[in-house]
Amino acid sequence: MTSGTMERVTTREAAGATRTTVVPSAGAAAGAGAAGGAAPAANKMVVSDLNLYYKEFHALKDVSLTFPENQVTALIGPSGCGKSTLLKSLNRMNDLVEGCRVEGSIMLDGSDAYRDVEVNDLRRRVGMVFQQPNPFPMSVYDNVAFGPRTHGIKKRAELDEIVEQSLRDAAIWDELKDRLKKNALGLSGGQQQRLCIARALAVRPEVLLMDESTSALDPISTAKIEELVAELKKSYTVIMVTHNMLQALRVSDKTAFFLLGEMVEAGDTDTIFTTPSDPRTADYVAGRFG
Repeated sequence: MTSGTMERVTTREAAGATRTTVVPSAGAAAGAGAAGGAAPAANKMVVSDLNLYYKEFHALKDVSLTFPENQVTALIGPSGCGKSTLLKSLNRMNDLVEGCRVEGSIMLDGSDAYRDVEVNDLRRRVGMVFQQPNPFPMSVYDNVAFGPRTHGIKKRAELDEIVEQSLRDAAIWDELKDRLKKNALGLSGGQQQRLCIARALAVRPEVLLMDESTSALDPISTAKIEELVAELKKSYTVIMVTHNMLQALRVSDKTAFFLLGEMVEAGDTDTIFTTPSDPRTADYVAGRFG
């Protein structure tokens, strides 16, 4: 295990609440100094020697992976292989899981996401879109304005501008500009998912995590979101989990293959799908298992 290691311990407090604490292990201070420089210009996030445990279960094993800025990275592999676990680790969603312990480092622009970046700031900078569309039971406008309001933006004119730009960035403004006061739960599934993307973009993140965000959608809605991802990478770093091999080929620049908690192989998407170096990768992308 490398220096720059941290452990996270979840404890119960009164009224059944839980609290997660990051505890530097031996050598963490030295590791912070060694890694203190800015991350390489081409990489937005860098994962090094990451091990994640759910109590005694070793869910991620020595994962090291870089995420290039303004590119789409696809995480592929069979169910239960650790790809969604890694995704949730990138913005500390796993802090909410009791008994979860993390060792290793996750760097965002050269800062340790678990030791140097406050969790709310991390989740603002690293947004997430989930598998199932989850709009809030409120108007389209209030869904998108929710995050900016939480971060202290109150002026209506400023909120109006953010809502419109976010819906434009999510390629759904033209469909919803006359329905801003309507309840978001009345939208179609594809529209709800693009609204959730707009909601994530409204707080101006730098990284967008997408956890199988098209798996519950019809082919037309899926195609719209894939087109959207190709546009989003011009302004954001996109990291997506997908079970759809063709989708990974269509939209990603880089692909990482996971199996049983290990990252088997990572590289340019075309290389991973045409000339992988590991036979397990070749078997998976050829459809022989998974």
